[in-house]
Order: sequence, then C-alpha cells, then structure tokens
Amino acid sequence: MNSPIDYSSINAAVTALQNGGVIAYPTEAVFGLGCDPQNPTAIGKLLQLKHRSIKKGLILIASDWEQIKPYTAAIDPKKLARVFSSWPGPITWVFPSSELTPLWVRGEHETVAVRVTAHPTAQAICERFDGPIVSTSANIEDFPAARDARTVKLAFKDALEHIVTGPVGTDSIRPTEIRDTITGEVLRPA
Repeated sequence: MNSPIDYSSINAAVTALQNGGVIAYPTEAVFGLGCDPQNPTAIGKLLQLKHRSIKKGLILIASDWEQIKPYTAAIDPKKLARVFSSWPGPITWVFPSSELTPLWVRGEHETVAVRVTAHPTAQAICERFDGPIVSTSANIEDFPAARDARTVKLAFKDALEHIVTGPVGTDSIRPTEIRDTITGEVLRPA
C-alpha cells in the first residue's frame, strides 16, 4: 500500500462522483465500486451493474468520523469508543441509522454500515469528495470480488466513469469484516 497516490486520478474520480457516476478504487482488501450516497440515480446504476437488490443496503466509507456521523444514530459512548479503537481500519461497523440515511443506502434495515478507511487512496477520494462514498465490492453479485484494476475493467467493460488504479491493502481475498456496534457481534468475518 506504499505506492504513491495518483492525485490526477483521484481528481477524475471525484469529478465522476460529483457528476453522478460510478467509480472503482482500491480498498483495504478488494477493489470497491462507489458513488455519491445522496444520488439515487448513481445508486441505481451501481446496483444494476452489480445485479444487487436495493434491499441489502450498502456500506459507506469516509476519511474521518465527521463525514459519516450524520448517517448514524447516537450510541453508548463506551460502544462508540470500541468502534473508534478500530478506525481508521478494515472493520465496518453497523450502526442504528439516523433519519438522514437514505432508504437506498440502508436497504430494508434500520441500520447503516460505515467505515473510516485506512486505505490511502480511498481516504484521498473521500477527502477530496468532502464526504462519504458508497463502498461495495467490485464484482457482479455471487462472483469473486476484484483485487486489481484489470479485473474490474474485464468485469464492467466501459460501464464505469473512472477506475482508480493502485494496490489493495492486504493479502486477504475477502471483503472487510463487519461488526454490530450494539452487540459487538461479527456479522461477516474478514
């Protein structure tokens, strides 16, 4: 993960996000597909590309807590401290959602999955976008997640507005771990 960040590619990705596009980018474990969580048209395109049901909900990543805090309802400070002790990093936490979380982000749930990313490229995208972005594995539903830009290109052809190249963060071939903020239960192991 120590390769230099290509800021011209980051800027192109942010422009695509601002224009309602879907992008691909490296994350802690796999390549992600992302878009503006406030843009229902972009969410619709992303879900269509993945063949994913809106009912499942989506993960949001951010460069810091302040970017995702508006999407979450308040929880016990001790439980929040447990979350903060794992960030930035590869653990996604499921919070009770706030009324600001769009249905197309939370799906059929009353919760929202969020992560403060430790991946430098993903962090740079969120910083330059000045907010969280959707982060779902770059694959068609039920197929393995892409771990490099070439595989993303093969899977999605020219359907994406931009692909940010770069290495994923670990040797894991699975998406990141998901935990429940209230119970601490692991909902998806790494």
